[in-house]
Amino acid sequence: MPSASVIIPAHNEARVIGRLLSRLLGGAAPGEFDVVVVANGCEDDTASVARDFGVRVIETPVPSKREALRLGDEAAVGHPRIYVDADVEVGTADVRALRDTLLHGGSGALAAAPERALELRDRPWPVRAYYAVWNRLPAVREGLFGRGVIAVSEEGNRRIMDLPPVMGDDLAASLAFAPGERQVVRTAHAVIHPPRTLADLMRRRVRAVTVVAEIEQGPMAGQDARTGLRDLLAIAARAPWLAPHLGVFLAVTLVARARARRAVRAKDYTTWLRDESSRT
Repeated sequence: MPSASVIIPAHNEARVIGRLLSRLLGGAAPGEFDVVVVANGCEDDTASVARDFGVRVIETPVPSKREALRLGDEAAVGHPRIYVDADVEVGTADVRALRDTLLHGGSGALAAAPERALELRDRPWPVRAYYAVWNRLPAVREGLFGRGVIAVSEEGNRRIMDLPPVMGDDLAASLAFAPGERQVVRTAHAVIHPPRTLADLMRRRVRAVTVVAEIEQGPMAGQDARTGLRDLLAIAARAPWLAPHLGVFLAVTLVARARARRAVRAKDYTTWLRDESSRT
């Protein structure tokens, strides 16, 4: 039996799915992982690229990440279950570290995620400035969201499968576990590819504001999903040199909230503002 099941929902990810699978399987023993790629609503070669790596591929005409996760979960054969976004990079050793944390870690964690490795070298300064602050926020450092990878035990899997359908599935999954039930594994890393333009960063942030609003107004109301001014003041006190970066962070946040207002009022929680620039 495989030691873990890896489920990858993929919507038009032909440009990047090979990058992920190359690293994921590069050091794996034959049959070590049960990898299921769910190509959902694809209009490109996502499925055929994935099949070239010898993994199982499920195709559905429905362009829905939630439906893709459900189909992948039904097809998976082992635990832990590791859910991976197709546009990130995670290696064999990283997946093993997540698996071993849930199987042998002794911490009692039901969910785990890797550290983020943000690829910012060729991004414009405003994008780098935003992430310099965002990556220091307590909720961001402690939560399992925004990492592109979440691993769950069998019990943890049952919990997230019972969650209400929301656009921000990773944030909802993170909030479903108390701090003592989730763990960021310091020996595992996922490479995250941030937007290449300020306009694409804004698209992501508008989506994030909408996600938080849906969670706060929906069945998960009462969960703490926001960053407060106190968090920003604490960052400024610890790193005064970040003052210009904080200005960018606040400006992006305020503009994103203003742009998201219409979607929130209309309760439009299905329009996915996708960043294509990070997939080049």
